[in-house]
Amino acid sequence: MSPLSAPSNVITVGAGLLDEALAAQAVPTTPVDWRPPLPGTTPALVTVLADPRRQAANELAARRLTSARPRLVGVRRASEVLAEGTFLHAGPPITWERASGPMRGALIGAMLLEGLAGDEHDATAKLAAGEIMLRPCHEHAAVGPMAGVVSPSMWLFEVRDEEYGGTAYCSLNEGLGKVLRYGAYGPEVLDRLRWMDTVLGPALAATLERTGPIDLRSLIAQALQMGDELHNRNRAATSLLLRELAPAVVEAAPAHAAEVLRFINGNDHFFLNAGMAAAKVSTDAARDIPGSTMVVAMARNGTDFGVQVSGLGGRWFTAPAGVPDGLYLGSYGPEDANPDIGDSTITETSGLGGFAMAASPAIVRFVGGEVADAVRATRSMYEITLAEHPAYQIPGLGFRGTPVGIDVTLVARTGLLPVVNTGIAGRIPGTGQVGAGLVKPPAEAFTSALQALAGAVSDLFD
Repeated sequence: MSPLSAPSNVITVGAGLLDEALAAQAVPTTPVDWRPPLPGTTPALVTVLADPRRQAANELAARRLTSARPRLVGVRRASEVLAEGTFLHAGPPITWERASGPMRGALIGAMLLEGLAGDEHDATAKLAAGEIMLRPCHEHAAVGPMAGVVSPSMWLFEVRDEEYGGTAYCSLNEGLGKVLRYGAYGPEVLDRLRWMDTVLGPALAATLERTGPIDLRSLIAQALQMGDELHNRNRAATSLLLRELAPAVVEAAPAHAAEVLRFINGNDHFFLNAGMAAAKVSTDAARDIPGSTMVVAMARNGTDFGVQVSGLGGRWFTAPAGVPDGLYLGSYGPEDANPDIGDSTITETSGLGGFAMAASPAIVRFVGGEVADAVRATRSMYEITLAEHPAYQIPGLGFRGTPVGIDVTLVARTGLLPVVNTGIAGRIPGTGQVGAGLVKPPAEAFTSALQALAGAVSDLFD
């Protein structure tokens, strides 16, 4: 049969209008899902994609991330980790002058908690005068949800990577609503933090001494198969952790066991902070690999969204943080929302959270949308990632591993941005949580990193 007399088949690229028109005429088509690169990125893409180190570097980075073995090994006071006169915060570096409402509220609350200020106005004046040094959690082997403020008297989960030896920390979870991490600092917030200081922290520290290390990688894998995505839904993970801790809590802190167990049981997000430290220690295992284009941190401080890339050391690439789109509590609405905030995007960076939404159909009732949207979100993330996690599997996708290892070149080539689900903090200091939803990271953060990668390649081979 000559080529001209063979059945025709038209390859359609890009917009679906042509494919639909041909299908209506019964013409066989082969649609190709193609999008142009993000505007202005083509020269940098050409340079970075030509880097002979890139493939091997990314394979190593992805392998280290997915083979890390995080263990919860203890609970320690932040004063053992922090330099004197230092508070940690979420996201890229920020000054008091540029800090958002919830960040300011959390810093004020920490000043009052530590007895460093007599009242809100005194705390504000001292923070504005620079009496406290502000440093990103990520630069101190730590992560913090929402405002992520860590002050010396707070207790931290200590998570160690059994495979590569790294350690990461995260504060203990206060629960939802009016809490410090959302920028609230009223009497009920400070009373809860003082109880966590005097009762919860010491009880958990003594408990972990009895249990020994707890395998968080295994626990996360189980929770995914029980309906969690490990960012905004942690009900299964918290229940599994409670099972591990409960007998030892009774033995280690008999006088306070009931209130400690009641607090954990009533806080479905209790596991989140331990999971964030597990994600942090896993992504840190993939840092500082020359030539790698893999993202090892995404974080927000309520003003800026920032990323760090394995092959570029500790440099931050930032752009303005967006306001989440989601469901609001009570009478709150979009006008009450602060731009996105928190280090909890470390979950997405490690293949969880928004990247694992297909494992958690119930999450849509918390962040909005339909079950099909959650599945679609996860499937799209395979297009911008380097690997599938061998331990973190999604039953609804035939136990396929979650997409993991965001590649800035794939973000630029496809125009797809990471899917992030998140809580929403009130923009006015002291408000607390106003909702939860999805947020789109700014493309500029990823394209800035790409430009820096191109510059590094050019410098190396010039």
